[in-house]
Amino acid sequence: MGFLDGLMGNASEVDREAIAKELEEVLVEGEEFQSGYKVLRDSFIFTNKRLILIDKQGMTGKKVGYHSIPYNSVTHFSVETAGGFDLESELKIWLSGTSEPIGKTFKKDSPIQEVQRNLAKYVL
Repeated sequence: MGFLDGLMGNASEVDREAIAKELEEVLVEGEEFQSGYKVLRDSFIFTNKRLILIDKQGMTGKKVGYHSIPYNSVTHFSVETAGGFDLESELKIWLSGTSEPIGKTFKKDSPIQEVQRNLAKYVL
């Protein structure tokens, strides 16, 4: 991911080896990393059991918040792909008990369709 993409809030794929190391103590038995995306220091990770939002806090990013969302709490989701003049695609995920979706922005050439397939695979 380019630094300017990060500043603009665009997501890109995470480094599989780096995220696997970071998630060693977070994942439960039988849970496997599927895909992940990053915006600057924050990430959102799809496993075979849940969606994990990783929020790196503070100046150094040593303090980390992990927000786990079981797929059965996802009520619906939407994907808006980039058009001819659009520079970005958008993912929105609605959770039961909340009125506002979780929204993530992807750069134009990002694998947004892969994200949609992963969500559909685990939510439907």
